[in-house]
Amino acid sequence: MEHKNKKVTFNDIAKYTNFSKTTISRYFNNPDSLTLKNQEIIAQALIDLNYQENKLAKVLANGKSEFVGILLPNLYLHYYSEMLNQLLDTYETFGYKFLVFVGTGAEETERNYIQELLAYKIEGLIVLSHTISSKELASYNVPVVTIEREDKYVDSINTDNYMGAVQATSLLIKNECDILIHINSDVPKDVPAYGRIKGFCDICEQNNVNHELLITDLGDSYNETKERIKEVYLSIKNKYPNARKGIFMANDTHANILINYLMREYGTFPDEYRIVGFDDSPIASEAIIPISTVGQQIDKIACEAMRLLVSKMNELKKRKPMPRTDIIHKQITPILVRRDTTN
Repeated sequence: MEHKNKKVTFNDIAKYTNFSKTTISRYFNNPDSLTLKNQEIIAQALIDLNYQENKLAKVLANGKSEFVGILLPNLYLHYYSEMLNQLLDTYETFGYKFLVFVGTGAEETERNYIQELLAYKIEGLIVLSHTISSKELASYNVPVVTIEREDKYVDSINTDNYMGAVQATSLLIKNECDILIHINSDVPKDVPAYGRIKGFCDICEQNNVNHELLITDLGDSYNETKERIKEVYLSIKNKYPNARKGIFMANDTHANILINYLMREYGTFPDEYRIVGFDDSPIASEAIIPISTVGQQIDKIACEAMRLLVSKMNELKKRKPMPRTDIIHKQITPILVRRDTTN
């Protein structure tokens, strides 16, 4: 009990274990240099002495902060806010804390964000923002894992977007729609989400289904997006009167906005519309009309991204690190979730 109110030092631990202070320091900064037995002796001593680690001193001593940086493109799309929530929840599993920046779409600003993160000695970086190329991200000499963005030069965890689009489009076909429509922004082919466009077009063509691909600027803020989707909705309504319209939206936020316009106009979800979103972020189940969607298994993506990043960071902590030279791109299988916006 004598140690409960006393700040325990390396000198105290050394006396308790009969090791030198150098050995104690090695335990904290380079544990692989000690035998497993000696590591266990010191670990038990920390428990006996009620040692409380000085995190700042540890960072200054070995440059390891136990921080991971996160760079997101925005938080108004529910997918990104839920992904952030799931990444933060991995603390219990992996023990890393997070420093988070939300991008602006401006390259220099986001480069400054990354430099700020590096100044805080982050051990790794998770990037969902599309602004900085993967080639540049790979040049920062810090482990990087990206999610749902261009990833040629870095490791990534992505949804199988093509399969998700096949699932969504096939569901709309089963709903006996007269016209299928996919609404999306102009997604580059090297971005995983392009698979949503290709999957939609391929399945429609294979099944000889009447369809339209609407590629348009959907805005860079929630208010802009609402206005753009309203314009698209009015255009579809006027172009296909009395037809059952099966609409595959790029994400659940966009699907929810469209449903809100329908509810305001009709007072109920009209039979001439069928809607499928993409994400299965919380808005899909909480919308006024629960949305059928392609579930990206966001929790699994977040966990796998951290697992991959931690393996890269742990390798660098070894006495003789041997970082991998190959690049890993892992796809997570999506799960179709049927709700009230389809039969």
